[in-house]
Amino acid sequence: MLFNSYVFLFAFLPVALIGFYGLGNKDNNRHSIIWLVIASLFFYSYWNPSYLLLISFSILFNFILGIVLSKDARMSLLAIGIVGNIGLLAYYKYTNFALEVINNLSSSDMVVKEIILPLAISFFTFQQIAYLVDTYRGETKRTSFLNYCLFVTFFPQLIAGPIVHHRDILPQFNRREFTVFKYSNLSIGMTVFFIGLFKKCILADGIADFAIPVFDQVERGIEITFFEAWGGALAYTFQLYFDFSGYSDMAVGLGRMFGIKLPINFFSPYKASNIIDFWRRWHLTLSQFLRVYLYIPLGGNKHGSIRRYRNLSITMILGGLWHGAGWNFVIWGALHAFYLVINHAWNFGLKIPAFQRLVKPLSNVYFSRLLTFTLVVFAWVVFRTETIDGSILFYKGMAGVNGVSLPVQMASTLDSLRAVFPTLQIDAGGLGSFGSPIGFLWVIGLMAIVWLTPNTTELTSGKGKNLKLAIGRGAKGLPTKFNWKPNTLWAIATALMAILSVLSFSQVSEFLYFQF
Repeated sequence: MLFNSYVFLFAFLPVALIGFYGLGNKDNNRHSIIWLVIASLFFYSYWNPSYLLLISFSILFNFILGIVLSKDARMSLLAIGIVGNIGLLAYYKYTNFALEVINNLSSSDMVVKEIILPLAISFFTFQQIAYLVDTYRGETKRTSFLNYCLFVTFFPQLIAGPIVHHRDILPQFNRREFTVFKYSNLSIGMTVFFIGLFKKCILADGIADFAIPVFDQVERGIEITFFEAWGGALAYTFQLYFDFSGYSDMAVGLGRMFGIKLPINFFSPYKASNIIDFWRRWHLTLSQFLRVYLYIPLGGNKHGSIRRYRNLSITMILGGLWHGAGWNFVIWGALHAFYLVINHAWNFGLKIPAFQRLVKPLSNVYFSRLLTFTLVVFAWVVFRTETIDGSILFYKGMAGVNGVSLPVQMASTLDSLRAVFPTLQIDAGGLGSFGSPIGFLWVIGLMAIVWLTPNTTELTSGKGKNLKLAIGRGAKGLPTKFNWKPNTLWAIATALMAILSVLSFSQVSEFLYFQF
């Protein structure tokens, strides 16, 4: 069941809300929580009922082990929990990739029947590993099985995040007013949800029409030229951002409708002035998990720079592999590891006065943002392409190896220029989906949105008002008329976004992060 579907918006969600608040009261949340767990399991099993067995086993295994760890915090028990969770994830996600690597190295031909990746396994696995590790450390409080089930299965964040932490979520279920209906929760929740829905249905799916054909071309071995390559790379850059941040906004908005504050997952990542800053803004909950449960246990930034860079590289490469089973994801993680190592080395150099004076012209914030953004776009190419050959072909296009081509409408202009400059190596035609200016106008428009406008958190974190969007990274409210308020202007804007989004439901479009 997709958020961007009629059945979800006009059937499932209203029934879930009515049942939740209809069964709730401030003295007993139990019936409302049971209802929400059942609704979440129904939502999860809507694609494939057999998924229920997997997630039920995972929940039961981790909850029981958590109880045992709370009484007997042995490393061997924690190891069993981590190996069990990672083993389950590895079987479904990495078996075929591992066999492919073994076959290539040994010239064997081992095969396994197609393994369908269960929805959300990457997300609920990480959530439960964090719970077990913190239980081992003595940092968790006993919780009921019912509350634990809701923590794992809560449908807004179950499928594609954000990766919620037990410390942020479980205490909310015990609040007396948890199941008491509040107009403010519904109004701000609906606003954030429809902002996210608009991002997905109008902005992400709109620019996808220009990104997909370019990547399909290179996978078929067709050469692309300079402007087409950069147009396709930029189009995918914005498609991915508005698709995933749109889902995260919808998750946060839905959570707020049920009185639950979910963590922020994005904070204007394309405004980052360096790669370190980018990872403080992009997929925040994954970054936090990798830092706390992988980078720091590896040693973090202790024991010198060499080990720090090693730990950073391992963390980013494994983070890349978490996104998908393929060498492209490993390379993407390694690229960002390389970026981060250079960024940390650069910061170290800035402590040296001579180096600081030398690079001062490069320290301009606008240059830094543009450079960071370009590096991110470059890395997204290998993240998106399905094969290494496709990545190489795409990068050749970006480098201009396949020449420069302009829209066919400019053919006469080019003929005039060649009369003056006979050696001009530019032709007209061959721009594919960017054959008209519309694609580039889309790119420019979305670039203006991500660079010049406030993000969802800033819009809905009213200055001086208790309307913080979520637990976690906060934002200063804008001291302008753009701050969210439950007024007519925002009601009209929300309604327009909702109408435009719903009108696009005739075209089924899954979220990009469902495959991870």
